[in-house]
Amino acid sequence: MTITVRPGSTVMFTGDSITDCQRLESGDGLGFGYPLRVAGEWGLQHPDRPVTWLNTAHAGDKVMDLEARWQTDVLDARPDVVSILVGVNDMGRHTLDPQGYVIPAEEFEAGYDRLLAPLAEAGTELILIEPFLLPIHHVIEAGAGAALIGEKERKERRTDLDPKIQVVRELARKYGAHLLGADRMFAELAATTAPEYWSADGVHPTPAGHAALAAAWLRLVA
Repeated sequence: MTITVRPGSTVMFTGDSITDCQRLESGDGLGFGYPLRVAGEWGLQHPDRPVTWLNTAHAGDKVMDLEARWQTDVLDARPDVVSILVGVNDMGRHTLDPQGYVIPAEEFEAGYDRLLAPLAEAGTELILIEPFLLPIHHVIEAGAGAALIGEKERKERRTDLDPKIQVVRELARKYGAHLLGADRMFAELAATTAPEYWSADGVHPTPAGHAALAAAWLRLVA
């Protein structure tokens, strides 16, 4: 079953840098990533159903950061549909800083649950996007060059992320939300085309990666 987006609806995207995509520097407030592609394709296909598109994502955000601004950035806008992609910054902080705090899956779940509860109570349609990590092959710099991420670190990150992906799936079931299985989708894409084609650093999508996210998102709405 898909979400029916009615004329005059407000649709909000929120999360971290994957959704932010320099939205504050863009004239339309949507940034350059998949939210812009979704809005453009929707407008092309449904000129009879105008929609207000909002993006309140912040680069670097974790679940706890979303929670701190949830009332003003999300709830006060009273959106009809909210799409959330968060979790990558909750993953593997120790790979950037050996003394960094490791966020347990249980803490991630509790915070995410607190985000969803008031939206579900208000009858808001929810789209939860799995956080994802592509199996790229080269060493990258992370944390503004503070750390190098190679095969060992990616395995640590994957071990950390998998339980959090499962949390998102379970919360989608709990709240009757629509789940966009982005981690599974990118794993399938990376099996036939080099993972770097979809994300140069394994986290932030390329233009093709954003297009894939947007296409998958649009399959959830009608």
